[in-house]
Amino acid sequence: MLIDLDTVAHVAALARLGLNPAELEQARDQLAAILEAVDRLQAADTSSVTPTAQVGPLRNVMRPDEGRPPLPVAAALANAGGRQGGGLLRVPAIQ
Repeated sequence: MLIDLDTVAHVAALARLGLNPAELEQARDQLAAILEAVDRLQAADTSSVTPTAQVGPLRNVMRPDEGRPPLPVAAALANAGGRQGGGLLRVPAIQ
């Protein structure tokens, strides 16, 4: 499937890509290959495949939340470049 260079240039502009003529040619070939692959996928017979939302079993892989004491201020600020007051981190002002 051939794609004209105007379409490739339009897609490149939408993606905010500044492509030179050689890069437009390369992008046209790559997009054509992608569209051909999609056409082959659409031609596959999937009538015997049941629709699924996920392919693996549904299970929670996260550990349960457990409360624990916070990190001490001295340990949290141990590698901080600048400190101010008792437990404050000093950062440059935003201008």
